[in-house]
Amino acid sequence: MTTYTVALNFEDGVTRVIQCDDDEKVTDAAFRQKINLPMDCRDGVCGTCKCFVEKGEYELEFYMDESMSEEEAAEGYALTCQMTPESDCVVRVPASSALCKTAPETVEGEVLGVERLSETSFGLRVKLARPMGFLPGQYVNLTVPGTDTHRSYSFSSAPGQQEARFLIRNLPGGAMSSYLAERATPGDTMTLTGPMGAFYLRPIARPQLWLAGGTGLAPFLSMLEQVAEQGADQPITLYYAVTRAADLVELERVRALADRIGTVEVITILAAAEEPHERKGFVTDHVTADDLNGGDCDVYLCGPPPMVDAVRAHFAKLGVEPANFHFEKFNPTEEKAAAA
Repeated sequence: MTTYTVALNFEDGVTRVIQCDDDEKVTDAAFRQKINLPMDCRDGVCGTCKCFVEKGEYELEFYMDESMSEEEAAEGYALTCQMTPESDCVVRVPASSALCKTAPETVEGEVLGVERLSETSFGLRVKLARPMGFLPGQYVNLTVPGTDTHRSYSFSSAPGQQEARFLIRNLPGGAMSSYLAERATPGDTMTLTGPMGAFYLRPIARPQLWLAGGTGLAPFLSMLEQVAEQGADQPITLYYAVTRAADLVELERVRALADRIGTVEVITILAAAEEPHERKGFVTDHVTADDLNGGDCDVYLCGPPPMVDAVRAHFAKLGVEPANFHFEKFNPTEEKAAAA
C-alpha cells in the first residue's frame, strides 16, 4: 500500500497536511485524522464536498452531473468523497478551518542554535518533536520563549524535516529579536503553530520570476529546497534585493541549490549608493518586460509592503500582466501582513 500526502488549504489561510492511502477517499482520510470536510451524501450526488485540486494526480469514482459538471472536472475540481489520490496533492477547500472543526497544528520544538548572519538578520534552527507538514513558502507562529508572545515566520527549510530553519529580520527592541540577540540558549522550548498562508509554491508549468526583499528570501529557500529534490524544466529567475552587501545572507546556500537545479538564475541587487555592486537600486530598476515573458510566467514576491506596492505599479507601467502573481508582505512588527 502506498500513502500520499494531501495538503488541505482552507479559505481562512490554515493548511492541514494529512496522509491518505492509495485506496482511501480523501474525505475518509480527513475524517480519520479529525478533519470534517464539508460533506452530506458520501455518494457523489450532492456536490457539497467539491474542492479544487491545485496539484497532484487522482482518480474520481462515480458522481452525478448535478453535483459536478464535466467542465468543472476538466478544470481540476473534484468531489473529495469520490477522490482517491495517485500522488501527493494540494486541495483548496472552499470553507474555513473552523467550519471543518480543525485548527492549525501545534508542534513543540527545541532551539538548536542561533546564528547572527548579519547586523540585520538571524538564522534560527529548531529541532521539532515531530516533522511538520507545510507547503514551501508557508509560515508558522513561533512563541518567544519565556513569554506569551508569538511572531510569524516563513520556513526556510524543506517540508517534513525534523529540523526547521528560519531566516529572521533583526528588529532592535523586537520581542523575537531581543530574545535571539540576548537570551537564546540551545534547549529552549518553542511552540510552532501552523502552517498558514496562501503564499506557497504551485506546480511549475511556465517560467518563474521570484522576487525576494531582505529576509523575504526565507520562503524562496524552502521553495528551492523542494525544487532541488523534485526538479524543474522551466527557467527560474530569482532577484534577491537588499540594502548592503553584508545583508546578502544565505547566498552561498542559494547558489548551491541553484546549481543543483540547473535552471535557476540568481541576480542580486544592492540599494546602498556607497557600495560597489553590479546592480544598484531596487528591483523595479532591473526587472524588464522580458523577465515577464509576455505574461507567460508566474511571479512570486516576498518583501516589505513598499516593495510589493512598487512592483505592482511597475508591472502596470510595463503593461504586462503575469499569468499568476503571488505575493506576501511583511511589516516591522515581525508578523505577516498579507498574502495573495
